[in-house]
Amino acid sequence: MPSPPPPARPRSVTLVAVLVVLVALGGLVAGSLSAFLGQRHQPVRVPAEHTHAAAARPDVPAPPVSTIAVPADRSVRLAATSLADAYAGRGLARPAVGSHPSAAAAVVARIDAGSGLTGEQFRLRRAGTRIGVTAGTAAGARAGLYTLADRVRSASTLVPAAEQGAVQRPRLGLRLTDAGAVGLDDDPARFARGDDYSLGTGRAAAAMLPAAPWVDRKAVARIAREFRAFVDRSLAQGYNAVVVDGFLEYVTFGELGVYPAGDPHPARARAMRRSFGPVWKYAHDMGMKVYLSTDMLATDPPLVRYLDRHAGGLDVDSPALWSVYRAGVAELFHELPYLAGMMIRVGEGGADYDVPGSDYSSALAVTTAAAVRRMLRAVLAPAAAAGKDVIFRSWTVGVGPVGDLHTNPDSYRRVLGSIHDRHLIVSTKYSAGDFYSHLALNPTLAVGDQRRIVEIQSRREFEGLGALPDDLGALDQTALRRLLADNPHIEGVWDWAQEGGPLYAGPRAMYLRHGFWQLWDLNVYLAARLAWHPDLDLARARADWVRQTLATDPAAVRAISAAFALSRTAITDGLYIGPYADRSVTALGLHPPPMMWIFEWDIVSGDSATFDTIYQICRGHLDEAIEQGRTAVRVVRRMRALIAGTDPGDWTEPALRGRFLAALDYQQSLFRTLAAYRTLVLRHAEWLDTGSHRAYDAWHAAQREFVARRAQHRARYGDSLALPAYNFTAAELGLARADRDVAMAWLSRALLAITLLALAAGAWAHRGRPGAVRSAPGATAVRGLWLGATRPWRLAELDPPRSRTDRLLVWALPAGVLVLSRAAYGWFASPVHLVGTLGAWLLYAVVLRALLGRRAGFRLWAALGGVALLRSALLLAVLSVRGPGRYWFDFWNLPGRRAGYVVLAVAAFGWLFVASFGALRAGYRLRRRRAAGAVLVAAGTPLAVLGALVAAIGLETVLTWWNDQLNLLPWGLSRILGLTVYLGIPTALPSAVGAAGVALGLAGGLLLVRRRHRPAA
Repeated sequence: MPSPPPPARPRSVTLVAVLVVLVALGGLVAGSLSAFLGQRHQPVRVPAEHTHAAAARPDVPAPPVSTIAVPADRSVRLAATSLADAYAGRGLARPAVGSHPSAAAAVVARIDAGSGLTGEQFRLRRAGTRIGVTAGTAAGARAGLYTLADRVRSASTLVPAAEQGAVQRPRLGLRLTDAGAVGLDDDPARFARGDDYSLGTGRAAAAMLPAAPWVDRKAVARIAREFRAFVDRSLAQGYNAVVVDGFLEYVTFGELGVYPAGDPHPARARAMRRSFGPVWKYAHDMGMKVYLSTDMLATDPPLVRYLDRHAGGLDVDSPALWSVYRAGVAELFHELPYLAGMMIRVGEGGADYDVPGSDYSSALAVTTAAAVRRMLRAVLAPAAAAGKDVIFRSWTVGVGPVGDLHTNPDSYRRVLGSIHDRHLIVSTKYSAGDFYSHLALNPTLAVGDQRRIVEIQSRREFEGLGALPDDLGALDQTALRRLLADNPHIEGVWDWAQEGGPLYAGPRAMYLRHGFWQLWDLNVYLAARLAWHPDLDLARARADWVRQTLATDPAAVRAISAAFALSRTAITDGLYIGPYADRSVTALGLHPPPMMWIFEWDIVSGDSATFDTIYQICRGHLDEAIEQGRTAVRVVRRMRALIAGTDPGDWTEPALRGRFLAALDYQQSLFRTLAAYRTLVLRHAEWLDTGSHRAYDAWHAAQREFVARRAQHRARYGDSLALPAYNFTAAELGLARADRDVAMAWLSRALLAITLLALAAGAWAHRGRPGAVRSAPGATAVRGLWLGATRPWRLAELDPPRSRTDRLLVWALPAGVLVLSRAAYGWFASPVHLVGTLGAWLLYAVVLRALLGRRAGFRLWAALGGVALLRSALLLAVLSVRGPGRYWFDFWNLPGRRAGYVVLAVAAFGWLFVASFGALRAGYRLRRRRAAGAVLVAAGTPLAVLGALVAAIGLETVLTWWNDQLNLLPWGLSRILGLTVYLGIPTALPSAVGAAGVALGLAGGLLLVRRRHRPAA
């Protein structure tokens, strides 16, 4: 049977059409990529913070009081006890607390229903040696007594003339606190690891047992003691509500039959109610409202199975699902009637938030506006029936269609605008983002007619997790003043005394329990005072707290107050890069935080996305950005001098002075290291951008300083639990790669020269040249590579290989360039990237070669090798500038260059399949159908194999390996949020890719099947 004739060369119009399609495909990918990155930035209106220290003032003698007479009410008696303790704390005789004044010198509190005073309103009067507190309710009597106690502790006038007989009331009637460190594990071994970034707390988890009696009584007793102490202190500071985590732990769903017979959950829930009900009820009895908080959807394994059977799984659009949770909420309020309500969060959840020591968990499922409304209506119904409130947190952290509910007024109106229920309270952070500095105030707090409360964090998680002095009073005051002026529906605050961020990855500092918790107790105190009086004299209030907590001498109080007043300058300059932080940045559809170069908490970043972007925004203010780091070090030095200048004997406890100095020494060590590091990364980015020798020298000088400072910081604080060293792992990864940029650039230049010379030699060694040239060793190979790269349909004209050199060179040269160029692209530090890219090339080539059978593979290698050289030349041209660092600098910062590169890269990638098809047609005379089938099978094989491999390992794991090695996105991202969650990548993607590869392979296989033709008649 005669061989089919050689295929004709493609017409010019066909070739042009193919090229147009490939370029258009590249343009489509480039446009989609730019839209996905979505990089833009604009200035932020950062609230101004004006801080100063009050002048030293002498103590005001406390009037002698021998008795405190109060009504027979437990909560009022507790307030009276606080006043008596304040007298004793001043070194004065402790007054007796009773129901009737037994001496002329007395404080007399009375509740007069006919006084016209309501709620927490009270009057103070001083007449001779008597001080009277008049209120219309127990809440008012408590408020008056706690006010007197605060003034005794701060050595102030108890009843100023301006307040004599005046009605006093709080500006905000709901003042919540979290539960501090109550019930949290304080095991030093957990803190020693330093890399536990889990966010679950589970205050009652330590008391849970896996079997009957289900609850450890000793653990309950310990938690109860901690809780009572915390409640007593919070009441004295001015708070009147507390939030404690829990929901499913107290619910049995008895009427629904969620739990099958013999399941331990109902028995455990009843035991939890019996054991912890009295613990939480103590706060209620002492005058504090109690709210239980939970994530939605709250789940446990039997509940999930029940929902699978009766509600179609975790289908948040199903009324059947919400009927189950409605029943649970109704049961909660029935069994724990002292609760004031519950708090719900939908924006965070998953394994990082699981309750430790139990199977209770949460699912991040309520992500649409309709689902939020269904949830709220479901839980508000039983709440209203029981006279309870539901506090809904608007915190949604970018997840799902309601991801911007927290900061977008339009989203807020769309989601909550139709819900008008007096039992609904919406809780929102006052900053337009998380609790960072350099953020605008949250615009959603100015819209809506729902009852609102403002969230405040006293132990700032992103600013040292409580290890650094950080006086937030001025910022909190500015926020409250502006927000109250904008929204009359704001009725409260929620201050976090402990919560926020990981507990065990930072210092072992636990409110009222361990460490130098007094550093942020100042913020706890000021937040409550500002909720009472937003316009108070902040400098005076700070001095009051210092007098109560740290020092008794007026000069020492003044010095300590001055140090705290400087603390915000140190924090905002030392932990933030100002020209970047003062811009609102959008990228990847999200808003990166203003700190970003420390992502997050204590992880110092080293990735190209972060620092290339920061540099680009700071480019016109680079010297200013660098100088801020040095300014912060100087401010900390001034703070230390102020504290060191005080006498230990002037402090309430000399050990507190030592802790303060230790904290400032730690801050100085940290800020010196960070100042050197910011100089290093910004000068390196400047060198990538400009190639300046001055920037190169400054980069390496800063690198030497950073390496020395980092070593000192680690040596001193690496094993400290109270003041742990920051995590510089990611920074070191970035540093190692930056050091290789020059070497990678020179290697790329050499490879590019070899590639271009080989292609040029192939173009030169054509048929018209003398025979000596055509017969030179390797000439046929380079000629084949040139044709394979540019005109694969002419491979039929290629002479057979004349020597072993030709047969080796035709695949070895492109293979070597391919391997070395991809290794240089990853700084010779990314095996995952090499496995992915080289594995795909190898699988594709091997399958095509196998499909050719016994035919010689020379022309196939020429086609594939030619395209590999063409594609590598494009990559090497970019890497030759200033290494992979410059490649990624252009990718993140220069949309025009990025788009041009992506268009050419995608077109060159598509050209691989065109060249393969052309080589099979021209070089091996395959029919179109069989050539197309072979290309489809070969293209599908890498997709199927690599997709299955990634699916077996796990997409999050593979992405973490890949990102750690290429250092593109923050190292902490996968360890805190997860790359798939943060970027919205479906975890089923590898399986889908593998399935697509199988489909391509099957389609190609069908085309490869030889058709049987009927014999001619």
